[in-house]
Amino acid sequence: MNIPPLINTIIRQQPYPLLFAIISGSHLYGFPSPDSDYDLRGVHILPVEEVVGLETGDETIEVSEVCESLEIDLVTQDVKKFFLMLLKKNGYVLEQLYSPLVLTTSPEHEELKFIAKDCITCHHYYHYIGFAATQWKLFNKEQTYRLKALLYVYRVLLTGIHLMQTGVVEANLIKLDEVFNLPYIHDLIVQKLAGTERSILSNANLAFHQIEYERLRNKLHEAYKSSPLPETPSANAALHNLLVRLRVNTNFM
Repeated sequence: MNIPPLINTIIRQQPYPLLFAIISGSHLYGFPSPDSDYDLRGVHILPVEEVVGLETGDETIEVSEVCESLEIDLVTQDVKKFFLMLLKKNGYVLEQLYSPLVLTTSPEHEELKFIAKDCITCHHYYHYIGFAATQWKLFNKEQTYRLKALLYVYRVLLTGIHLMQTGVVEANLIKLDEVFNLPYIHDLIVQKLAGTERSILSNANLAFHQIEYERLRNKLHEAYKSSPLPETPSANAALHNLLVRLRVNTNFM
């Protein structure tokens, strides 16, 4: 994808070294509208003195800008906070870590992607089943039937099923549909790509989508029950060692 130069400028202006920074949101999921904002996510590395001293640095940095007709939302987490989130059943951080839309990276980013495979457990099911339920409620809220919410429902359910079955994080709905072959997904994506962020579902067959939502929820539950993924993460020691190296590594400064 073509990355607007302003995005790289914002990345270069960040106050701390970045382990990595990526594009998330609709661009990652495969259905950005022409007016979609850019959701940037990353991991920064606080220096030792801002971790152990009396005055500590920001664990979370957020930047929201509208410039040159682009709306940009940047959030980065300190490396320790990010590692702790990896050890929980948090699908968001996994999707950020494995996003192919990379703005800046490092050898340690690649190392972390390898280590984080041992953070993936069958209990990530709860993230995806809960997220899907939230998006389904948003889709039905006040009978607005927003196309974006419906696409999020399908994206989340299919990402969860795929993760439970394979242990591989895939957040792009186009690529997921190559696996699951759901004929209506393509049409929904085409509508979203041609419309706006607030587009309403056209020719809505609500009864059909209700049935599909329930079917895929059941399929996600079945995938969880039969998943070969472990119950608990086993990456604690490797994450600890990497964190210590990153804190004291002056090459990042």
